[in-house]
Amino acid sequence: MSPVAKLQRVEGRGCVLRGDDIDTDRIIPARYLRCVTFDGLGEHAFEDDRRQAKGDHPLDDERFLGAGILIVGENFGCGSSREHAPQSLLRAGYRAFVGGSFAEIFAGNCTALGAPCVTLPPAELAALMESVELDPGQELVLDLEARTLTSRAGTVAVSLPEGTRSQLLEGTWDATGVLLEAGDAIEATAARLPYVSA
Repeated sequence: MSPVAKLQRVEGRGCVLRGDDIDTDRIIPARYLRCVTFDGLGEHAFEDDRRQAKGDHPLDDERFLGAGILIVGENFGCGSSREHAPQSLLRAGYRAFVGGSFAEIFAGNCTALGAPCVTLPPAELAALMESVELDPGQELVLDLEARTLTSRAGTVAVSLPEGTRSQLLEGTWDATGVLLEAGDAIEATAARLPYVSA
């Protein structure tokens, strides 16, 4: 039985992806929705955008290689509700997202994968983007318990729904883990039900 995975903080370098209203069709092109598993999906994140940029895309920028926190603009992940979008970003190495705002379904899909989406007001977001672009090697610390993000630009308060924060801190974001941990209780309840056959 695997323990429930509690998430209190995410540390890592950042990658700045500027622009608002970046939708899931851009994050992972529709032709990759036919995959049976999500394995290998990370290499196709933003594939069409990257091809058009001819190497001048943040995900191809050597300064940001190995980054674990993606810093984005407003309404990130809008469009269709495909789970493939956060799956591709997780498999590309991103474990947390910081932005101006996130599409609700995208943020929910990220939470279900244990990847927090936190928001910052415009001024703080702009300062963070500038700081990371000037010094991509710096380590960022996202502290969900304290609701803060620390960078060379300082420590700022981040926002995320309290229910989401509780899920991540308590580990209840992992539905399978919660189910496995409750195995004995489930068996005991089933044994007391007259309509459940052995």
